[in-house]
Amino acid sequence: MPKNKKELASIKTTQNLIAAARKHFSQYGYAKTSLEAIVEELSITRGALYHHFKGKKELFLAVLNQVQSEVGANVEKEAMTSEDIWEQLALGCVGFVEAATRESNRRILLIDAPNVIDWTEWRKIDNENSVALLEEQLLVIQAKGELISLDIRLMAHMISGALNDLALYQAESDILDKETIHDAITYLLKGFKKND
Repeated sequence: MPKNKKELASIKTTQNLIAAARKHFSQYGYAKTSLEAIVEELSITRGALYHHFKGKKELFLAVLNQVQSEVGANVEKEAMTSEDIWEQLALGCVGFVEAATRESNRRILLIDAPNVIDWTEWRKIDNENSVALLEEQLLVIQAKGELISLDIRLMAHMISGALNDLALYQAESDILDKETIHDAITYLLKGFKKND
């Protein structure tokens, strides 16, 4: 159903605000990002910004949601390059580290997000994204009878925690050695594999 011009203009403004804010948050960090600089760059008023977002934190959350969505898409894209269920899990984990440490994502996702938003809210967002994807794949593996007898949520949180810390560690380097990361993750995941 086609939207009217006013709705289309509103959607476009929201998209432009998120794109500009993402650039600023990525480059300068949350604390040093100025809403004035964002509205000036877009040649809009502060009132226009506040019409779409209550403030800087809400704008940051919109950017974070976009980043999380892109990271999740990269996880799925990488996982689908294999038909082996364990390799899908390993490749998806590598895809997470790769996407989380991209220049446009690392400061937003790894540094500012846990500090800007309330810890409970951050955990909720992480659970709805990274942990949910891990649980989904672990359930597939469990259905094939190849997983140890341990709570799925517990395993998903353990893997997610390891990946988050690995991404923080990797973000300090300019080189992403996917093969080494893949090997390390494969060894980690072996602990969850049921022995025949």
